[in-house]
Amino acid sequence: MSTLHPIQHAAQALQLAGENINPQYRPGYHIAAPANWINDPNGMIQFNGEYHVFYQHHPYDEHWGPMHWGHVKSKDLIHWEHCPIALAPGDECDRDGCFSGSAVDDSGVLTLVYTGHHYTDREKDLFTQNQNIAFSHDGIHFHKYEANPVIAAPPADSAHHFRDPKVWKHQDTWYMVLGNATKDGHGRVIRYHSADLRQWTYDGIVAQSDGTLGFMWECPDFFELDGRHVLLISPQGIERTAERYLNLFQTGYLIGDYDYTTNDFQHGEFHELDHGHDFYAVQTLLDDQGRRIAIGWMDMWESDMPTKAHGWAGALTLPRVLNVDDRGRLLMNPVEEMKLLRQEQFSLGEAFTVKDHYHVTMNESLLEIRAVFDLNNSDAETVGLTLYSDTDDQTVILYDIANEKLILDASQAGKPQDGIRTAPLQRAALLTLRIFVDRSSIEVFANDGAATLTSRIYPQGSPARIELVATDGQALVQEWTCWSLRDIWHHADADNTAK
Repeated sequence: MSTLHPIQHAAQALQLAGENINPQYRPGYHIAAPANWINDPNGMIQFNGEYHVFYQHHPYDEHWGPMHWGHVKSKDLIHWEHCPIALAPGDECDRDGCFSGSAVDDSGVLTLVYTGHHYTDREKDLFTQNQNIAFSHDGIHFHKYEANPVIAAPPADSAHHFRDPKVWKHQDTWYMVLGNATKDGHGRVIRYHSADLRQWTYDGIVAQSDGTLGFMWECPDFFELDGRHVLLISPQGIERTAERYLNLFQTGYLIGDYDYTTNDFQHGEFHELDHGHDFYAVQTLLDDQGRRIAIGWMDMWESDMPTKAHGWAGALTLPRVLNVDDRGRLLMNPVEEMKLLRQEQFSLGEAFTVKDHYHVTMNESLLEIRAVFDLNNSDAETVGLTLYSDTDDQTVILYDIANEKLILDASQAGKPQDGIRTAPLQRAALLTLRIFVDRSSIEVFANDGAATLTSRIYPQGSPARIELVATDGQALVQEWTCWSLRDIWHHADADNTAK
């Protein structure tokens, strides 16, 4: 039996695993663990001038297991460095896992608030959950509070689902929202408050499902933005329809008006936040520039993850700035700092017309693409682009003008089953696409965040060319610019790995 501390033991296992990774699909500029499994982003915060992101992590295996908290930090949201594992399970308060949570700055002390997981019957997936805190003075090494748990059990009227605390301060009071479920299987978000992060009082329900929005609401986040209140949730168990709720679980939002005194949240209908295959468990932070920045898990439960065979699984999305538009919809756009990754620029200069296809050679794995189509001066039925590899794998992004929907087709890029996702996108005079391609992901932002599609892709070959597309007519391309992007993790041999 090892005498090492659980965090040291995990670090040792992680270092060993990292030596055997196949880098073929390793991200060049997204957050991923040094090796093995990750899922939800946790504890996003700006602390002492640096951005910190924690994440659910299993350092011993490329599959989900007893959850630890992995940790990265950055001065600019772009160049990340791995820090030691922050939390490991095994204490009485978190015997079977340190599940998701958040981070706050408590008068200069970085404090993590997280869910402790305990199996009562592992085979039947029966468990209890509680809430705990851990703290750090240097932002790197954490100590669990000796009197954990700070909330020992859920309210009497709820099921055993009781997790993912998001904590923030409003005026002089700390507030916590938690993902929860009723005994008859309706997802909901509940609220607590505290003066000191240690003694918590239950305040009641913020919002709950009417029976159509799933059996459990995971990973809640609640904040004021552009004069409205936004509740982000990841509901489990919403029934799939023709073009909505196509993933196993969803991430979306409710927008409305909130009264702290009465805990009354009057909100509109639920909207999905991203319509791609791989976006879940989003969390946000408010930075010193006043930006509400969101990051999600760039995978989905029970999806095919070819990288498990390579010694790792899971990545996080780009950081995105959230705003509410004048229609009451949430917009997501990449942070301005993404421009720091740009290297070589390629542009076709003047506006030009595409009929059928227009090829551009572009053998880069890490790309940012900006394409602007003038729809008022186009008569094509669909416009967009296709990314090809040298083995003719293809990832297709199209805008169906008449039906006003944006389409991502990854069925020939590693998602042979269920490879198509669509997002509603109202027609405008211009279609502006901003696309970020990494070795195993694509993130599409249309019309300044009015629609986004995030998916993992697994092309077999190396990148070869991009084809601009206009079907059944022609399209005027007002702008076409590409940038090769810097590899912040320096996987120098990733693109030369034998396929």
